[in-house]
Amino acid sequence: MKQPHTDAANWWKNAVIYQVYPRSFADSNADGIGDLAGVTSRLEYLADLGIDAIWLSPFYPSPLADGGYDISDYRDVDPRLGTLEDFDQLTQAAHALGIRIIVDIVPNHTSEQHPWFQQALRAGPGSPERDRYIFRDGKGADGEEPPADWQSHFGGSAWERTEDGQWYCHLFAKEQPDLNWGNQEVRQYFLDTLRFWSDRGVDGFRVDVAHSLAKDLSEPLRSQPYLDTRIPVDGTDPLYDRDEVHAIYETWRQVFNEYDPPRMAVAETWHPTSKRTYLYARPTELGQVFDFSLLKASWGAADFRAVIQRSIDDHHGVGGGLTWVLSNHDVPRHASRYALPADIHPDQWLISNGTNPIVDQNLGLRRARAATLMMFALPGSAYLYQGEELGLPEVPDLPERALQDPVWFRTGHKLKGRDGCRVPLPWTIAGPSCGFGATTAWLPQPTEFGKYSVEAQQGVDGSTLEMYREALRRRRETPSLASADFAWIDDLPAGIVGFKRGNGFQCLMNTGVEFHPLPPGAQVLSASSPLTSKGMPTDSTVWLSV
Repeated sequence: MKQPHTDAANWWKNAVIYQVYPRSFADSNADGIGDLAGVTSRLEYLADLGIDAIWLSPFYPSPLADGGYDISDYRDVDPRLGTLEDFDQLTQAAHALGIRIIVDIVPNHTSEQHPWFQQALRAGPGSPERDRYIFRDGKGADGEEPPADWQSHFGGSAWERTEDGQWYCHLFAKEQPDLNWGNQEVRQYFLDTLRFWSDRGVDGFRVDVAHSLAKDLSEPLRSQPYLDTRIPVDGTDPLYDRDEVHAIYETWRQVFNEYDPPRMAVAETWHPTSKRTYLYARPTELGQVFDFSLLKASWGAADFRAVIQRSIDDHHGVGGGLTWVLSNHDVPRHASRYALPADIHPDQWLISNGTNPIVDQNLGLRRARAATLMMFALPGSAYLYQGEELGLPEVPDLPERALQDPVWFRTGHKLKGRDGCRVPLPWTIAGPSCGFGATTAWLPQPTEFGKYSVEAQQGVDGSTLEMYREALRRRRETPSLASADFAWIDDLPAGIVGFKRGNGFQCLMNTGVEFHPLPPGAQVLSASSPLTSKGMPTDSTVWLSV
């Protein structure tokens, strides 16, 4: 059983945080959908895993146009997932086990079913109700063209026309209208929402699309047709990572600091990584920001070393906390990504239903275990995604009738979307939903999912679940991993990346094609794959005391 942190204010700087996608974690009432009571029922499992906190993806009332990230009420629980009382019970039970609770906050957009947006549609052009969102007249003789060339991340235009002829901005699905953060009522609403959940015992917030709140809405609206690396990284883009967004988070920090200990927060930004990324992690703002560089890195020692060094360099002097992540609810699981050839994009593989190419899942799992063990040894916080501790692969062949991600629909079935990483967890080897619940799950599980289940791996020496448990226990018990010390081990052969932490701790990762011998006299603390007399096999990581 994990031990609680003694530094209550800074627990998050070196924490292991486990993301729960509630609809897919555990179903307590046999309706096929995971719920908050299901999470509560599995807290002992999470405590035994050794995590410090749970990050709950949205559980709020939602029409589910985007998996719950389209919210119609920010201060309640979706009846399909439970009640506020269920949330309070979950928080209290987690705290009793020394596990903290982080909730998603989605401030860039609401659901189209949010009362504010329904009021805006009824109120008409020029009304105060419409000023909470981004409404504009269209271009062309009759306003039949969108106000600007902005693009939706889910495909197509970022503008949707209303019945009265105006257009509203939605950087994601059309059911997710963007809020106008120049409106003071919007700003106050979210400050009050942060207090609402903090008063209920929430320890922190994950901020969705944190880089997009401040937009340049001056007339005429500027052109911005890009969603890729052509977006500037100097704060001048009209939609993303503008300088003004940081003033918003300074007001959020004032709310966080009203509590003892202060509430923590972590920014999600898929904006191209640069030194500006870490501005969100300043102590005067959110404190942490997701750096997805490691997740995006190609398999190999050189790429891993380069992105780790850049993250450490760019973060230096900011004062916040480093973060590392390999999987989440928005990307294919890394146990499958690492099985793909370097020239095959995961989207290309997914649209083939996992048939082009046929991947070596054992290779992907070996690499995933190695990458995870290396990640656990880095300074800062490690964010896990539910099921990765079981080595779950992506599910690329979900039947089309089961797909729910708006990406699938808005791209005209050209991109499969993210449902394949959201398939409900297998808890038992057999049963109608492998122990997820008492009936069929809301997304169908593959027939082989049972072999990855908790039941199949519990207590099995060398299983991925037991590797995670051992690694997290070692991480807590190794003083060097609580320090800020970090130094590369140079003069290693090609394909080997290694670093030192604190007093005598070393992490070596072998991405090459040959065995790599261990340093003489080294004591093995943890290993992602069995070692031999030759040393480390390929696609493996080892922790050493030297």
